[in-house]
Amino acid sequence: MRLAALPAGEKGSQGKQRRGIFRYVSAQTGEQPLTRYQGALKCRYGYGRAAETVHQGDSGQDFAAVRMDGNVCTFVMCDGVGMSYLGDFAARFLGNALLEWLDTTSNPSAEAMEHLLQELTVPASEQLKKIQPLDNSPLLLREVLMEKRSRGSQAMYVCGRIELSRGMGKSRIWMAWQGDSRIRLWRNGQEQSGAFQNHCRTNERWSTLEGPVGGKPHIYEAKLSNESIRLQLYTDGLNDLDAIQAYIPDEHIQVLLDATHTGGLEDDAAFIELEW
Repeated sequence: MRLAALPAGEKGSQGKQRRGIFRYVSAQTGEQPLTRYQGALKCRYGYGRAAETVHQGDSGQDFAAVRMDGNVCTFVMCDGVGMSYLGDFAARFLGNALLEWLDTTSNPSAEAMEHLLQELTVPASEQLKKIQPLDNSPLLLREVLMEKRSRGSQAMYVCGRIELSRGMGKSRIWMAWQGDSRIRLWRNGQEQSGAFQNHCRTNERWSTLEGPVGGKPHIYEAKLSNESIRLQLYTDGLNDLDAIQAYIPDEHIQVLLDATHTGGLEDDAAFIELEW
């Protein structure tokens, strides 16, 4: 069963770049092979839909985007909650809104983030009301979907802003998240992901109806001196990465995105990795 829906994002998902500026936004209607970009930061990104989603011709529930402008990088990854009404909508709406906010906010804070998440429920709910089940859907199914719609659409998220130092100053990183998307951080080759893993919880997410669900956003912020940093984000479709601490070559990540060994991905998968 297909639903009438808003556009699933920009046409195509290939990153767009010009001197000093880079943009990537995942297209939820297609796949993005693992791709590299080299600017002030190194970036690897990829996207794949679950095999069942591809077979049915549906949009993926995940959303990912990266922007770089000079020494500033903003990023977002959202995982729509499948049991909610149109989780792909919540992931796309929230992802775009968070990215725009981070692009225009040089000093994000926990308080401002909480306010934004509550404020977004109004336009999100208004847009969600405009999405109707197709007229040829069975009446009983339409009634079930309309009841689900009254409870809102939900998505987990990770977002952040990196500002590289100029001269002798320290680089800054600020991140916020709710949900169980993976956040992994290596400093000088040593993984230091405990602070994230202890606060990645399945019952936490954002709702178009309620705003933050399951608690307040988790916040991580740090000033980093001249050291090697690798930040890796991915959704649960790539949970095979969980046990791997070593650096993974592009072709090996692509094997996981293709998932030919299991007949395709069992869940949607989004991947972003940033190095500086």
